[in-house]
Amino acid sequence: MGDWHSLIQLIRQFNQERDWSQFHNAKDLALALSIEAGELNELFLWKNAEEADTEKVKEELADIFTYALQLADKYGFDINDIVTGKIQKNALKYPVDKAKGSARKYDDL
Repeated sequence: MGDWHSLIQLIRQFNQERDWSQFHNAKDLALALSIEAGELNELFLWKNAEEADTEKVKEELADIFTYALQLADKYGFDINDIVTGKIQKNALKYPVDKAKGSARKYDDL
């Protein structure tokens, strides 16, 4: 199961078996994604990154990916296309000769 389509199919099946798809509208998926990202942040709060429990980080990342994939599926987005497109946009905003080694935002380069 090394591709996005297989993961989305697995998530769809899981949800259909439990009749959960009825709860997974775009708004609630976006909210759930945000909440899970907050739970990931909480694992790092008040500690060094190395101190975070990596098993819990994996669990929260899995939740984040699951909701993100469901949201993309809800809109019929192709994951490879939207990620590739965003990287191409960022390459224009952050040209290597100006952005390399810098954490500044594109409008400050």
